[in-house]
Amino acid sequence: MNTQTNRVVKTYITLTLLSTFAASFIWGINTLFLLDAGLSNTEAFAANAFFTLGMVVFEVPTGVVADTWGRRASYLLGSITLFFSTLLYLWMWQSMADLWLWALASMFIGLGFTFYSGATEAWLVDALNHNKYKGNLDSVFAKGQISSGIAMLTGSIAGGVIAQMTNLGVPFILRAVMLGLAFTAAWFLMKDEGFIPKKASNIRAEIKTIVARSVEHGWKKPSMRWLMISAPFSAGVGIYAFYAMQPYLLELYGDPTAYGVAGLAAAIVAGAQVAGGLSVNALIKRVKKRTSILMGGVVVSTLVLVLIGVTNVFAVAVGLLVVWALVFAATMPVRQSYVNALIPSEQRATILSFDSLMSSSGGIITQPALGKVADVYSYSASYIISAIVQIIALPFIYLSRTQKAKADLIQK
Repeated sequence: MNTQTNRVVKTYITLTLLSTFAASFIWGINTLFLLDAGLSNTEAFAANAFFTLGMVVFEVPTGVVADTWGRRASYLLGSITLFFSTLLYLWMWQSMADLWLWALASMFIGLGFTFYSGATEAWLVDALNHNKYKGNLDSVFAKGQISSGIAMLTGSIAGGVIAQMTNLGVPFILRAVMLGLAFTAAWFLMKDEGFIPKKASNIRAEIKTIVARSVEHGWKKPSMRWLMISAPFSAGVGIYAFYAMQPYLLELYGDPTAYGVAGLAAAIVAGAQVAGGLSVNALIKRVKKRTSILMGGVVVSTLVLVLIGVTNVFAVAVGLLVVWALVFAATMPVRQSYVNALIPSEQRATILSFDSLMSSSGGIITQPALGKVADVYSYSASYIISAIVQIIALPFIYLSRTQKAKADLIQK
């Protein structure tokens, strides 16, 4: 790795660390925050579903922003949007706002994250290609995941402990402060390399062209299309499984006010991200195809969700959560590398955003539906049904494998 590519990777890690650290202050207590604001389980996960809906609605438009105005501009817009939406959430918690207000605010938060999604990955890959990086992208994404895991581990534990010492609103204040730091870092460190922002005179025509090319190079490419179709089933379940774990662990623990225990769920996932990221290099040395890793991850994760659903022992549930998070962490960098190898630079951010859109779309239905199952039956039942939904992703990943794309082969 030369000096320039080393600088790019360090900048990517810094931006990933800051944005994740900012977001993670509330990840361990977000569901409890919504319940404390007077929402039921069904309403809380409905609010989360509107967050996911916001990501679906805004994914491609914000991806087009990154492909026209630039990846740096998109990241900066994301930081600003999340800063103000975080303050809005805090105000609604204090005022015990109605569900429809939570729905609108959640969509606004979704908008903020869509400015991040696609743009940061696209910036990294283009900058590395521009500076003639010859290494494997899997390992770079793994480093980003390790930094993200460290940030999430620190932020989620701190958020849970601070909430228990003060109240559920303070972590949201800290999140806003950290988003300001992320904006500042991106302003000084991030610049578009290997990509020239387009200053088109007819922005509508430019957007139409980019979207059309994205469909051609994304959806119309079978290996990419089948992978994207699998995403709603696995990612939609993943969102629910993570946020439902907060109240579920408290239920098993027997103390509904132990916010530090709720933060443990996010901390476990964060620690697993670090461990999973560290395991990627060893994993790709032993497996020939990326789809083999992805398919294996779905099978193991499905089994773990079933076991989480049938246990009533707190320690066992925590151990299973560790395994579930490890599987997710080990497969995510591999999927990122596979996707980026399938798409061209000019439409990279838009196609990555469309892929993220497909992932988010599953959460629109699964979160309120599984939240309703938790209300009517139990959290245990909702995890068993989650496993049934997730296994549906398996045949679609296999169909992507049958296309025999060059990107599926791992370079040794």
